[in-house]
Amino acid sequence: MYVAVKGGERAIENAHRLLANARRGDQNVPEVTLDQISEQLGLAVDRVMSEGSLYDRELAALAIKQARGDLIEAIFLVRAFRATLPRFGASEPVDTGAMRVQRRVSSTFKDIPGGQILGPTFDYTHRLLDPSLAEGFVPDAPATAEASTAPTPRVTDILGRDGLIEPSPQAEEGASVGDLTREPLHFPADRDLRLQNLARGDEGFLLAMGYSTQRGYGRNHPFAGEIRFGEVEVEFFAEDAGFAAPLGSIELTECQMVNQFKGSATEAPCFTRGYGLAFGQSERKTMSMALVDRALRARELGEEALAPAQDEEFVMSHSDNVQATGFVEHLKLPHYVDFQSELGLLRKLRQEFADANAPDAMKEAAE
Repeated sequence: MYVAVKGGERAIENAHRLLANARRGDQNVPEVTLDQISEQLGLAVDRVMSEGSLYDRELAALAIKQARGDLIEAIFLVRAFRATLPRFGASEPVDTGAMRVQRRVSSTFKDIPGGQILGPTFDYTHRLLDPSLAEGFVPDAPATAEASTAPTPRVTDILGRDGLIEPSPQAEEGASVGDLTREPLHFPADRDLRLQNLARGDEGFLLAMGYSTQRGYGRNHPFAGEIRFGEVEVEFFAEDAGFAAPLGSIELTECQMVNQFKGSATEAPCFTRGYGLAFGQSERKTMSMALVDRALRARELGEEALAPAQDEEFVMSHSDNVQATGFVEHLKLPHYVDFQSELGLLRKLRQEFADANAPDAMKEAAE
């Protein structure tokens, strides 16, 4: 037994060395730095921070490097590190209405107060590979201007003033906010827990769920009321000081999705909301999140919940890529005893089946 364990340990140690060499690659090629990952693979860093639930660009870049670019593995690493950190409290709610906007678009209104701001986006690119990027391409400096001081109210607030969209759902005064990082998931789940779950959820899974609602599995016709990306200030209420102290600023993407609602016997027809929020520039994630958020509000709005995206237990139980990875990848670990028992049972059942279906003559000859 001791020799078997010793041999296994040596094999694992060598696997670690092989991984380290595979991670480094050809040592004649310069090693990638964390600054390079953070600055040039920024969207990957943003995703790792969002789904890892930790806003730290350097740590997210380190996780991506350690994971050889496997973003789900990087998210796993960030989650594991996050679990070791002390928690001092909760920040004050951030005010996205006061965001220092870098990008802001609305597909529902052409002329919105504060204007449309295209910002950095793939939306208008041709999706053709650019060979110049392989040759050390240096981009032209972008056009600059003085930062505008014009207010940028949310599109949903504009609709709300005319009573055309439901009021933003509010928690009851004094109600505690759930915390999925400390408490086990339970059903039925309130919207605070659902939004937490979606914010940490796998982007690909949410994209598929959101897409399904657009194809008719959820009977919602959505419009992107507004997508905004920029910096917001984070504050923490210091009880000793008696006021909220600024901690710094972070980059966020917010999506407000506007959906049709025919009304009910007690509610006049109006638009309804879907909401998405994520770290960094994460537009696909927040749009998908907003679509699924709206679908999960079906019962709250008196709609029949028939589609997968409307089933909160299905969505919330399967959206977390770290949990899903654990369930799937554990199949790579030894299952020798379990499989041998299954193999023995299958052989026994096949023999019984063969005996039960053998011709009478063969049975007599066997006797």
